[in-house]
Amino acid sequence: MAVTQTAVRPFTGAEYLESLRDGREVYVYGERVKDVTTHPAFRNAARMVARLYDSLHDPAKQGVLTVETDTGNGGFTHPFFRAPRSAEDLVKARDAIAEWARMTYGWLGRSPDYKASFLGTLGANAAFYDPYSENARRWYQFGQERVLYWNHAIVNPPVDRNRPPDEVGDVYMHVERETDAGIVVSGAKVVATGSVLTHYNFIAHYGPLPIKDKRFALIFTVPMDAPGVKLISRPSYEYAAAVMGSPFDYPLSSRLDENDAVFIFDNVLVPWENIFVYGDVDKVNNFFPLSGFIPRFTLHGCTRFAVKLDFIAGVLLKAIEAAGTKDFRGVQARVGEVLAWRNLFWAITEAMCRNPIPWVDGFVLPNLEYGLAYRVLAPTAWSRVRQIVLDDVSSSLIYLPSHAADLLNPDERPYLEKYVRGSNGYDAHDRIKVMKLLYDSVISEFGGRHELYERNYAGNHENIRLEVLLAETAIGGVDRLKAFAEQCLSEYDLEGWRAPDLINNDDVSWVWKRVREAGQS
Repeated sequence: MAVTQTAVRPFTGAEYLESLRDGREVYVYGERVKDVTTHPAFRNAARMVARLYDSLHDPAKQGVLTVETDTGNGGFTHPFFRAPRSAEDLVKARDAIAEWARMTYGWLGRSPDYKASFLGTLGANAAFYDPYSENARRWYQFGQERVLYWNHAIVNPPVDRNRPPDEVGDVYMHVERETDAGIVVSGAKVVATGSVLTHYNFIAHYGPLPIKDKRFALIFTVPMDAPGVKLISRPSYEYAAAVMGSPFDYPLSSRLDENDAVFIFDNVLVPWENIFVYGDVDKVNNFFPLSGFIPRFTLHGCTRFAVKLDFIAGVLLKAIEAAGTKDFRGVQARVGEVLAWRNLFWAITEAMCRNPIPWVDGFVLPNLEYGLAYRVLAPTAWSRVRQIVLDDVSSSLIYLPSHAADLLNPDERPYLEKYVRGSNGYDAHDRIKVMKLLYDSVISEFGGRHELYERNYAGNHENIRLEVLLAETAIGGVDRLKAFAEQCLSEYDLEGWRAPDLINNDDVSWVWKRVREAGQS
């Protein structure tokens, strides 16, 4: 069932888990999942999210994680769900994003506050969604008061991408028909990260080819238990860790796998009250630059990424201690590079918050230019940091026993203590524990998926660069940069300086002297 709109406060962890027991249609390993909160593929990831909801009710954390709502209900919410009016509001939101990200060590990219990047725009920018403006306002209020867990699926499947979207109607999401109750939609989207554990999914269009057919011009939301909504999950790293490993062996995989899935609509009825855009081709194609979503999602993404770099830097520092290489000059230099990347992304969050863009009706957005810089640099940064880990920790990442059970086996333990011990006070247990955490971060299926995730999280590798140019052109940045170059060009010509305060070189130039002498002869 859809989440009730009667409550006036955010979920607790227990309430969040109960809200997922709605009969949603999720498949993994050839079977339909009866309860995602108890299935080994999803149960611990669900409980990590429940921790986030419980923290909203923790008096020790409420100063960082909550603010009053602006909906008039007298309640409280996560700061990023409320539209900001100042740099101070943005800093408050950034700090709350960081606090939640630390609770998942930066590895939960689609935490509930992620889609507040969109929900937080709906109240301020409701007019953009006309004639569905009231839908936007209602979802802004509802999403803020309950701190709803939304995700999105906005990319067309990697099928016939050489063809325009309206020619792939057998696969891409489109309207089948209209009814008095709403529109009936069929098709698929990529990749519905984390959607198994969300309340609602948000459908829109993002891609290099624009929508031309109104049947594909859709922006709406749908509850995850809506009839006809289906998720077919990729392999579960959490399940694999439970079957063949343990929390000691896979401390991230076993609880932070935000499962990706094939997201399918089979004649799903979308009520009119859940629609934001329908049939307006221009509005669907311009949703990303005009809705306010991009500046906000880049603030969330950059903050979460900075926390993730904090984490990986800390584990790397412990790993080189355990390996006995912490005093090697080259290793120190490369760890310094990791810290520089970490510092860069925290600095970008500061710049985004402290230099906001004035928006509509007194609201502000995080600085778009700095957000787009994060968007381009993060994939390069994560790949580089991972390379440093692989180069400098190297065989330590696989010179490890297969399972926690090996350390508990009295026949094996003495050999492990002798031959797999660490340096600098690390015994075998502590060295193995650190290295397995780093292995799960960069080598396991979970770790490999995260490199792919960081490479593609913000968009395909060409678009994220192209959109920097498009954005700078739109806001006048390109003209300003060209004007700066032209200022320099205007100060001289073929005959020398045109600037009145500079002195020409006629008196010392051998070339000009020769030219003049040749002219006189």
